[in-house]
Formats: sequence, structure tokens, C-alpha cells
Amino acid sequence: MNVLAIGAHPDDIEFGCGGTLTAYAQRGHAVHLFVATDGGLGGDSEVRRGEQKDSVQVIGARELHWGGYRDTEIPLNRDLIVRLESVIQQVKPQMIFVNFADDTHQDHRNLAQGTLSATRYIPNFLFYEVPSTQNFAPNCYVDIQKVLDRKLACLEAHRSQVMKTNIQDLTILESAVSCANFRGIQGRMKYAEAFQSVRLVLDI
Repeated sequence: MNVLAIGAHPDDIEFGCGGTLTAYAQRGHAVHLFVATDGGLGGDSEVRRGEQKDSVQVIGARELHWGGYRDTEIPLNRDLIVRLESVIQQVKPQMIFVNFADDTHQDHRNLAQGTLSATRYIPNFLFYEVPSTQNFAPNCYVDIQKVLDRKLACLEAHRSQVMKTNIQDLTILESAVSCANFRGIQGRMKYAEAFQSVRLVLDI
């Protein structure tokens, strides 16, 4: 199966579904990442691009696609939808993950809405959460206990961002573990990534 994870900035995907993507890759599925911006307002653009490439290696993904948008300036317009459709045509995914639409960051909101239009013919479409997500009510869970170390490793690959949580003495790694433990309890397991499905096809 081809899997496409879409994120607004470097490390969004890793926080939201890094464990799930790693599990897919370990089982031989072709995982692709589309990152809409290089996160230039959150650090040096070249550094963040390099960190994203390192993270892709940790996940075991096949290919990294860049959107080329400026950080904080992802538009909700035809250009975004066409650009997403172009990547979808290349990857031909059966499963798509993207930022949740209710979020305090405009890039996350616009990317989610644009993806909703661009993926209207994709059978499986799931939203993931990041620290700035609001009002997230998941309805499916993935047990990531066996790949939690890999999820943390792909987040740690974004070295320049580990301490940038805006919470004193809290790293993004600690935040990710707390979130995984909380969602795991909801899903009746120890550590989980949680998703809100727009469409989820059960192959019986």
C-alpha cells in the first residue's frame, strides 16, 4: 500500500503520526511525506530541511516531497489544491494523513482544508493532532508501543526544535510521550497515536 502523510512544517508529521508511519514502513508499505513549508520562521531553513531528511531515514519512508510554501503563508486556494493533487497523482496513495483543521496555526488550518478537497477520491483519509490542535475528538487509534522509540528518534532528528514547546523545561519528546500515553489510555493500550477519520474503509 502507498501511504502519504501531509504536514505544514517539518516535525508536524512526526508528532502526529510518526509511529504509525514507521509501523507501515516496517511492514513493507511505501511511505511518502509531503511537507508544505521548510519552517523558516521557526529556525534556519537549510537546517530544518536537513533535519527533515534525517527524520525520513528514521521512519524508513521512500520519498520526501516539498511544497515550497513560505512558513505561515500556506494559502487556501486553487494553487494549494492543485499542488496536493499533483503529489497524490505521483504517489497514488490508499491512505492519507494530514493536520487537523481546528488549530491555532493558520498553516495547519489551510492545509487541512486544501487536503480535504484534493483527496476527495482517496478511500482512507485521517486527521492527526499536533500540540496546537484544538477540539480533537479521535475515533480510531494505532498501538505504537513497539515503535515508540522510533517515533521519538524521528522527532529527535529535528534537533533545532526539541526545546521549542513554549513550555518551560518541557521537550517535544516529553510532550509526545505524554500525548501517546493519554491517547493510549483512551484506546485501552499503553501508547497510541489517535486519529479522526473522514473516511476509513475496512477491508474484510
